[in-house]
Amino acid sequence: MDIATTNTAGSDILALNEKIQVESQFVSVLTDEIGKVIIGQQYMVERLLIGLLSSGHILLEGVPGLAKTLAINTLSAAVNAKFSRIQFTPDLLPADLIGTMIYNQAKNDFAVKKGPIFANFILADEINRAPAKVQSALLEAMQERQVTIGEETHKLEEPFLVLATQNPVEQEGTYPLPEAQLDRFMLKVVIGYPNKEEEKQIMRINVLQQFPKVEEVVKPKVILRAREVVREVYMDEKIENYILDIVFATRDPKQYGISSLEHLINYGGSPRASINLALAAKAYAFIKRRGYVIPEDVRAVCEDVMRHRIGITYEAEAENITQENIISDILNKVEVP
Repeated sequence: MDIATTNTAGSDILALNEKIQVESQFVSVLTDEIGKVIIGQQYMVERLLIGLLSSGHILLEGVPGLAKTLAINTLSAAVNAKFSRIQFTPDLLPADLIGTMIYNQAKNDFAVKKGPIFANFILADEINRAPAKVQSALLEAMQERQVTIGEETHKLEEPFLVLATQNPVEQEGTYPLPEAQLDRFMLKVVIGYPNKEEEKQIMRINVLQQFPKVEEVVKPKVILRAREVVREVYMDEKIENYILDIVFATRDPKQYGISSLEHLINYGGSPRASINLALAAKAYAFIKRRGYVIPEDVRAVCEDVMRHRIGITYEAEAENITQENIISDILNKVEVP
């Protein structure tokens, strides 16, 4: 590459960086507004924004009472978008989710009655409590961004974000999501308890019933515009190769000098892992108001993108080795550009 080409590439990245500095200003405004209601849980809020900005859905795992419902409800209020909460139960039917055809006696005709899936932000509470038919109806809507009722196909309005939760504590009467369906989620985020100081604030607000009112600070069209800009974030070929090395190391650890993982991994990440890791890294760079991706961006989102895409063997379970342990070993071993 000659000097002139290098200078042109450098000025392009500089211009892109300046553009993203301007386009990403709303992120801090939106985060501050959500922070008025959600005490702590910055990690969860940041992951919500990554999903929103890269048009990916999120599977959230955590015990009850960690503000999962409140977080997505607050986000929808701050973006002035339609919010819908669906409590998944064993007797739920696909029609309860997507809608159905109802008979209109006056017109002697059938009309479409749309279900709760027709919203911008969907909270699918305890997704593993519903049978496979309902799960697949939701996952089809997530993937296709459309729903077919009768003979009509209805497009779902953008932005469209599904936040599905599952409770890791109770496994009785649940229908675990198959691996192929888990792969549809861009991120699987595991959230923990707040610290003592944060919980004190949460306790005071709830005891005194002094809940702050969320204002609309961002229009949905700003989110849609930001999604386009996120895809423009510069990613060098070295970063692309780094992402591929991480994903390929889950499939063939021996090739990367991590033979100790061979008997622990049942299957590695699919091509969706590479795509989502690249998109999530770009969204993370955008949130950090940068026009280019650095290796730290990839490492920051790697666990959430990969943990549900790696199958572990019975041997790994017997040794109490988790997907997180495997990802950590891979990140420590794969060469950083």
